[in-house]
Amino acid sequence: MSRFNNDKVMPRYFAIALVLTIIGIAVIGKALYIMTAKKQYWTEVANRLKRDSVSVKPNRGNILSCDGQLMATSIPEYKIYMDFKASAFEEGDSLWLDKLDSICEGLHQIFPSRTAAEFKKHLEEGRHKEWTNKKTGKKEVGSRWWNIWPKRIDYGTYMEVRQLPFFNMSKNKSGFTEEVFNARRRPFGSLAMRTVGGIMLAKDSAYYGLELSCDSILRGTPGITGRRKILNKYMNIPVTLPVDGCDIVTTIDVNMQDLAERALLDMLKSPQVNGELGVVILMEVQTGDVKAIVNMMKNENGQYIEGVNSAISYRCEPGSVFKTASFLVALDDEVADTSYYINTGSGVREMHGRWMKDHNWRRGGYGTINMARTLEVSSNIGVSHVIDHFYGSNPERYVKGLYRVGIGEDLKIPLVGYQKPYIRMPERDKRGKFTGKWYMTTLPWMSIGYETQIAPINTVTFYNAIANNGKMVRPRFVKKVMKNGETVAEFPTEVIKERIAKPKAIKTMQTILEHVVSQGLGRKAGSPLFKVAGKTGTAQIADQYGGYHSGTTRYWLSFAGYFPADDPRYTCIVCIKKTGLPASGGGMSGVVFHHIAEGVMARHLKMSVDDAHDEHSVAIPDVKNGDADAANAILHNLGVSKRVTTPQPKYGRNITPDVTGMGAKDAVYQLESRGLKVKLQGRGMVKSQSYPAGKEIKQGSECVLVLQ
Repeated sequence: MSRFNNDKVMPRYFAIALVLTIIGIAVIGKALYIMTAKKQYWTEVANRLKRDSVSVKPNRGNILSCDGQLMATSIPEYKIYMDFKASAFEEGDSLWLDKLDSICEGLHQIFPSRTAAEFKKHLEEGRHKEWTNKKTGKKEVGSRWWNIWPKRIDYGTYMEVRQLPFFNMSKNKSGFTEEVFNARRRPFGSLAMRTVGGIMLAKDSAYYGLELSCDSILRGTPGITGRRKILNKYMNIPVTLPVDGCDIVTTIDVNMQDLAERALLDMLKSPQVNGELGVVILMEVQTGDVKAIVNMMKNENGQYIEGVNSAISYRCEPGSVFKTASFLVALDDEVADTSYYINTGSGVREMHGRWMKDHNWRRGGYGTINMARTLEVSSNIGVSHVIDHFYGSNPERYVKGLYRVGIGEDLKIPLVGYQKPYIRMPERDKRGKFTGKWYMTTLPWMSIGYETQIAPINTVTFYNAIANNGKMVRPRFVKKVMKNGETVAEFPTEVIKERIAKPKAIKTMQTILEHVVSQGLGRKAGSPLFKVAGKTGTAQIADQYGGYHSGTTRYWLSFAGYFPADDPRYTCIVCIKKTGLPASGGGMSGVVFHHIAEGVMARHLKMSVDDAHDEHSVAIPDVKNGDADAANAILHNLGVSKRVTTPQPKYGRNITPDVTGMGAKDAVYQLESRGLKVKLQGRGMVKSQSYPAGKEIKQGSECVLVLQ
């Protein structure tokens, strides 16, 4: 028989099941209610508790000059907004209305270009602005991101605004908020701007110069932060810390850069030049360090600005500075030397159906001159004759020689925009005839700087190799990478060619280039203080349509050289583009070179060793004749080890003492105390006395002291 009474147990089970069923139905009903009627409410709650990951930007590295001065750095900038949905406005806007006039007056004081009334109108417009909430689809009043000021402001200005009434409350209450940006600033303004580079602030991306070529080094690595929003506050939980960018140390010397820029601008602005474009590159001979690089161009307003980096990108026909490369090829091939004479005639000669002219053809030309003098006076006829005579039947050998001496080398400059040289190689068909656009006149005109396209950076690198005894080094713009004051990477000097020509050819060319300045057309580039070597260049260049004779002639003026010529330290090229005459590479670009060279060398002048005292050195004066014991006592008290070992002889009261070497005061006292009358001539110490020492004194006698 069953122990359980079914009549009593089953009703209890049914009651429990019924209760559980009702509870289940209630739970499901509540869930349906939350999913439908309360969906918006709980969605907003979920948004408040939302967790997401935010990228944290690292600090961009600095760009420094060779001596550690800031050339580009990042500083914070702010855009300031009002959130008119903040708690202060939800509770009522009485406080806002009470402080509005004070706020607007304060903003006017900080931003004087807008009146207090204009600020008030602008802010009230934001407070009453209607907008549609995309989540709810409802119309709302009061903008959440209303610009207080349309432009970015610095930290100091931001703090001034932050301290105004109402804005000085907590952000959640007042609605005053900001957006932070990393702005790039150049403390030296436009100095070397095209080389240092720039940042597109809107996209936070580099777009030219070292900022772009070293972007991966400067940018750093972003971090990740988890953000949890609880009501109106965020909690940041770092996941991955950002790695700040490294600093790069450039080769630019700020002082040399400023000197080069001012010298070039003075010439470009002069009435006789009125230049369209100017370039200066200053290199260190041994290392290839670019100490200064200037790119000036005239804008539509007539102002000179750092525009396109023409120093590395402006390829044009270089003109007579190219003649050095032509003659170096001939000297290296040993087809001719400086004793080879050329008859330039009256300065005009026909070359394969075209007339070749020297710059002085109207004055009768240079007549018969040797190769060295040909380069000194930059004779077109002389240079083209040598190259055409020795290479006319084999122009390929000449062009290969140009690449061998480095004038056509691809330098692989690490800056966007670099254009490698364009020097044509002649092509022949199966019958040996020239094809393409190679004519009989191509070679002679190429030899004097036409028919080629070369940027200034290549020309100065070639001249630097001559100054460096034939060793060609790659131009260097960045020396090292630093992080937290420590060097993490270095970029050593890179040798492109150990020798561009035979030592004898290099030595001969160095002598010729020195004579170009001392007794040729480059005199204005020289200096009476040190030797300068270099070459002038004046070339007619094509206009924007590719023609040479469409109206006013345009010129490319240049001077390339190095200094001091007997111990080269710096190589420099100066290029100027101008329209119309007068046009002189030596008289215009050479003058700029002269000012730069003297300014740079002035920084290296050494004073006399006697003047070489620093703040820690003590200048010890010479001890004049007199009481040796007294002098030694004073020197001992001063802590000076120097001692007087020769005591002054003792003289009687009626015997004339030897006062030579004494100061005027001591000498006069010694003589007048013994009854002599003293006259002084000159300044300094006593050099001689008219009343000889050791002679018996006659009272009232005169003694003349000569001081020096």
